[in-house]
Amino acid sequence: MKFAWIDLRTVPEAHRTAVVDAAVHSRVAGVVADDPALLDGLPPTITRVLLVDSPLDSPHLVITPVDDQDRLDRLPSRSAFVTVSDDRTLKLACAAAERLDHTVVHFTDPTKIPLEIVIAAADGAPGKLITVVHDLVEAAIVLECLEHGSDGVLMAPADATEVFKLARLLEASSPPLSLTTLTVESLTHNGLGDRVCVDTASHFAEDEGILVGSFSSGFVLCCSETHPLPYMPTRPFRVNAGALHSYVLGPANRTNYLSELRSGSKVLAVNADGRTRELTVGRAKLESRPMLTITARSPEGVVVDLMVQDDWHVRVLGPGGKVLNVTELRPGDELLGHIASEQRHVGLPIGEFCKES
Repeated sequence: MKFAWIDLRTVPEAHRTAVVDAAVHSRVAGVVADDPALLDGLPPTITRVLLVDSPLDSPHLVITPVDDQDRLDRLPSRSAFVTVSDDRTLKLACAAAERLDHTVVHFTDPTKIPLEIVIAAADGAPGKLITVVHDLVEAAIVLECLEHGSDGVLMAPADATEVFKLARLLEASSPPLSLTTLTVESLTHNGLGDRVCVDTASHFAEDEGILVGSFSSGFVLCCSETHPLPYMPTRPFRVNAGALHSYVLGPANRTNYLSELRSGSKVLAVNADGRTRELTVGRAKLESRPMLTITARSPEGVVVDLMVQDDWHVRVLGPGGKVLNVTELRPGDELLGHIASEQRHVGLPIGEFCKES
């Protein structure tokens, strides 16, 4: 679990009480100060971190600044603060992250290359890496750097509002989805229509795709172009998704029409086990092509429709991540899909009566 520590050292005294209250109510993992008196009244649910130049006999977690290898070797505690400004201090941060329980790192340069090096050095180490960040934008980057991210972030908030925003950032995750097996009932050739290819800024895994459907009640897991195709190279960032009117499932259980996707939009990558992750759309490409409608049904009797390009190279995923070419589907074949329990209004789930056909 990613976590955040709030740094009180530079928070103005006028805002300090509100910031501490926000940290307690939003269940921030820790509060850092250089004055023990600021930590004494905190509840035991929060890690009280004392950052001091000289180790003290304190009931709190004591973190000591370290600026050379000799000081690191003689460190009486299992926690250190390292400022990285050159190759020597970068190596020091790596050594600390490999062996200490807590390593707080402040990078003086804006590039994230040194952070990537420390993350790689600490991979598999039992301790926690905490990175100093200047704002919420940097916190979001640091938490995902190198697909692993720093274990935690240390931020000095401007006010209580920033504490709550940081807590929400940490809660932002992509929970798994419950996938179901759909049985194909019919296939209909529709003639010419407009279909959308969704090109993302990330690679898809071989058993990943996006969930697309004509109705808000159900979606089919459309396969990416990660697998080899005749006559054309693979495009592991692309899903040939379906007709422009189709719903595509995105983060936070929200849908968009495929026609609405733009560079910078968000979609949800879903694998055959239901694991999800948020992806950024790099481009949405609309072209006129012959179309094919796949009609399938869930075990509960929910009808799911998907209109896709009528071509062999367009594929969907079946149970176990089996790759299925849409023009070779037959009634009785099984697909992976997702059934939604709510109807939709401007992409948001809502419990109202709505009939789609």
